[in-house]
Amino acid sequence: MKAQVYKDPRPAEYFERYHERGRSRDPDFVYELVRIVLTPLCLVLFRARCIASENVPQTGAAIFAPNHFSFMDHFFVAMFMRRRVRFMAKSQLFSGPLQWILYHGGVFPVRRGHHDEEAFVTAETILGNGRTIVMYCEGGRSRTGELSNKAKPGIGRLALETGAPVVPIAVYGSQKARNWKRLQFPKVTVQFGEPIVFDRVDQPTREQQQAVADEVFANIRHLYADLKRTGRKGMVQRVREQRRAERRDRRTATA
Repeated sequence: MKAQVYKDPRPAEYFERYHERGRSRDPDFVYELVRIVLTPLCLVLFRARCIASENVPQTGAAIFAPNHFSFMDHFFVAMFMRRRVRFMAKSQLFSGPLQWILYHGGVFPVRRGHHDEEAFVTAETILGNGRTIVMYCEGGRSRTGELSNKAKPGIGRLALETGAPVVPIAVYGSQKARNWKRLQFPKVTVQFGEPIVFDRVDQPTREQQQAVADEVFANIRHLYADLKRTGRKGMVQRVREQRRAERRDRRTATA
């Protein structure tokens, strides 16, 4: 297994332009171009499908919180949303030709190995403008093929300081996405959970941040475990049954 680089040696000034753009402008045509190119590939090769996309808020600020196995998770999550979502990504990705795509796609960095307040300022500015953020509870990509043992507190801080609803998301199957190099394409399923809203706290303590992160991650674990246990068809059937039950309850309540 290739060793990870945990500290980016580049100075904070190197990343200023990404933060400035993220705070002042939305993603441009490059975002849609990438979506147009990759969506058919993901749908056909990875047989990517989503469950419960109605849980995605169509207006206002929102934090989308998926588990994280692969670089492809960015695309698996975003392809099922009509809204343009913004990603907080590790700073090591911002190099070579890829950084041009990230810049125009509205992606902004978190400087690995440093206490990066700029990433939170950018994220909170985006949410304050009624836009959306994708932030991984686990912090980085899990390299074991299983969910991490514990959530990082960062997503708890962002949720408490902004009051934005958090949508837990389970991405199942992407841990084998790199098998495409051997022409093996795993079936990937993305399930959106119900949004969770936390009371806003101006200066949350570390314990408060961790408690919220743990609650969000517990929801992700639950969604993921259900997908693993019942499979895509089983979860689709369960969601449909829940919707039918909710409609019956509403009709009974109004009768």
